[in-house]
Formats: sequence, C-alpha cells, structure tokens
Amino acid sequence: MTTYQEIIPISNKILKKHVLCEYCLGRLFSKQLHLSSNKLLGRKLKNNSKSIQRCYICKNLFFNLNYFLNMMIDSSSSYDYSSFSVGAIVKPSIIDRDDLIRSKYKLKGIDGIKTDITKELVKLFSKKTKKKFEYLDPQIVFTVNLKDESCDIRSKSLTLSGRYVKSERGFLQKQKPCFNCSGKGCRICHFHGISEFDSVEGEISEFLFKKLGGTTSKFTWIGGEDKSSLVLGRGRPFFIKIQNPNKRNLRVSSAKLTHIQISNLKIVSDSPKKPLKFNSLVEAKILTTTKINSNLLKKLKNLTDALVAVYEKSGKRTEKKILSIKYKKDNDTSFRIFFKFEGGLPVKRFISGDDVSPSVSQTLGVNCQCVEFDFHEIDVQ
Repeated sequence: MTTYQEIIPISNKILKKHVLCEYCLGRLFSKQLHLSSNKLLGRKLKNNSKSIQRCYICKNLFFNLNYFLNMMIDSSSSYDYSSFSVGAIVKPSIIDRDDLIRSKYKLKGIDGIKTDITKELVKLFSKKTKKKFEYLDPQIVFTVNLKDESCDIRSKSLTLSGRYVKSERGFLQKQKPCFNCSGKGCRICHFHGISEFDSVEGEISEFLFKKLGGTTSKFTWIGGEDKSSLVLGRGRPFFIKIQNPNKRNLRVSSAKLTHIQISNLKIVSDSPKKPLKFNSLVEAKILTTTKINSNLLKKLKNLTDALVAVYEKSGKRTEKKILSIKYKKDNDTSFRIFFKFEGGLPVKRFISGDDVSPSVSQTLGVNCQCVEFDFHEIDVQ
C-alpha cells in the first residue's frame, strides 16, 4: 500500500514543472491512498499554498462548477424525479493535458479528469437538491457541456396502459407522422413526431403530453380497426411509451376526449416484449352478390372451432381459430355475423376469402363483402 510519504517526492516534482489546483493534484494520488477527497489531499500536498496562476490541467474549472450546478438546477426545475445521473463534455485540450501529466509521471489507475468533474457535479447537485445519484437506472440524466456552457436533460421514458372506446365512425386509429421529420421529432411538430392530433393515437398522445409533458409517444396496439369501425364494450387495450416526460405521476385513470373515451389508464413497468394473445368479439355487416336464405346461412355454424389459415404476400402463413359464430339475416342480399376469434385475423379478408381459408364466401359459396365491422369486446389472454 502506497503511503503519504512515498507520494510527496512525486508531487513536488510535478509542482516544480506545473501549477496544479488542489483538485487536480489530489486526484493524481487519492486512489493510491484510498482517500475520498481530492481537494483536501491536494491542499495538504500544496501546504495550503495558493497561486495566482491558473491550473495547468483544468484552467481552474473546478472552482467554477457552481455555475454549472445552477444550470443543472434550472434545467431540472420542471421535472419530477427522485434519482439522477450526470455526464460531461469537456474540451479535448483539458483531457490531453491530463493524459500528458499521468503519462509523464507514470501515474496509473487514476480517474480521468472528466470522471472527476462528473463526480464533483454529482456531489454538489445531490447536496443541494437531496436527490439520489443512480448510475444504472436514473429518472433523469444531465449532460453538462463544459465546452459551450450548456446543459441537456433527458428523463426516463414512462409507459402506461389503458383502454379506449370509439363510438364515432370515421376516426383513424393511427396518426400520420410529421411531414417534416417523419416521426423523429422536430421544431415544427414541437418534437412530438406528429403534427396533428386527429386520430385515436393523436388524441391519447395529446392528452398525455398535457398531463405529463414529454416529446414523442410510441404505441403498442392490441389489434387494430378500420377508420369506420366502432370499438365498444370495455374498449381496446393499448400501451403507450412517453419519451422524456416532465411528470412521473398520473392523477386520472379515465377521460372523455373529443372522439374517444379512455379508461383503466395507469403507469406500468414496460410495454410487452412479445405480442399479447387476445380474442375479439366482432359484429360484421356483409353484402352478397346473390340472394341468400336462412338455410344457406346455417352453413356458417361449420366455422365454429375452425382453424383459419391466413396467407401473406411475404409467404408467411398463420392460423387463427374461430371460437364462436352467430348470424342474423337483414334482407335477401345482406346479413350480419357476430363472431369471436383469436386476435390477428383480418376480418375483411376472412369474409371475402382473399388468401384466407376457410372464409365466409367459401363456406356459403357466395361472393361476400364486408361493409363495416365493429368490436364489441377485446379480451387479453
């Protein structure tokens, strides 16, 4: 173990050639001596002497850290958080001078100056705000740029789950991305990635941006519907991840928005890593090219418990099970079906028979077209 007496000759040798502040000098030896305060060690090695010249390595940067501390406090004033982390951007010339000293005097196993700057900022900020430093999973991360004297802040994303009911036709589920940035976020769309809020995705995003702040949103949908479809019953489940939120608590669990109603809204740990299995109960209105009768419609019962093969243009084949099916004749060329099926079945293609087998058209031997379909229930397995 290195002793204090052993480092004094090296320290004096360095100080003869270079003016170092107590922070930079102490850092060169504190790990060898297992000391936590670079400043106190540096002051002792310098015999409390002070110099009017600036530190060779940091140019007295450590004496100006309060300036950056106040910058951190100001930039985080609109955020709710309990833990934080700090990163720093330092002028290359400072790092070069630090490397030169360590190399010239063969000093190994020492924290670089950038590491020490972040440590000092962590100490100052934690003492001032009483917030906890968290290296692995902080709620906010500061990037302090000591080159151009700026401070960037990013907060940990927040994931929520909920359900929405759509009782009005003609309203899209998904929002088109901003025309300027293609969804990445820019000044034109206020960094939301979407410039309009005229869809299910848009209305939910706008509502949560107002409640929590944040930049972009990312949805995980549990199935989808047409623009003309209704979503009734308890609604369709969804997950949404809000990037860079200001707030971390949501005080409401339901809300009536312009075109939809959301419920069961709550903060969760994360979105599903794999697609969730779910069943849907759908009512579909169907038109036929020829007349139908009740005896013909009875054939639809054969589809109960059937495995429906779905073929995609990519060559992928999947199977979805029809769990139950009922029908109701409206007139000679129109009828409705009420059927429950495994999520992921393309409803219109199941009815028309477009690369789907068996289908409603195939079962009846009649060309069928789905006019509209509505969701009455969506159950996650």
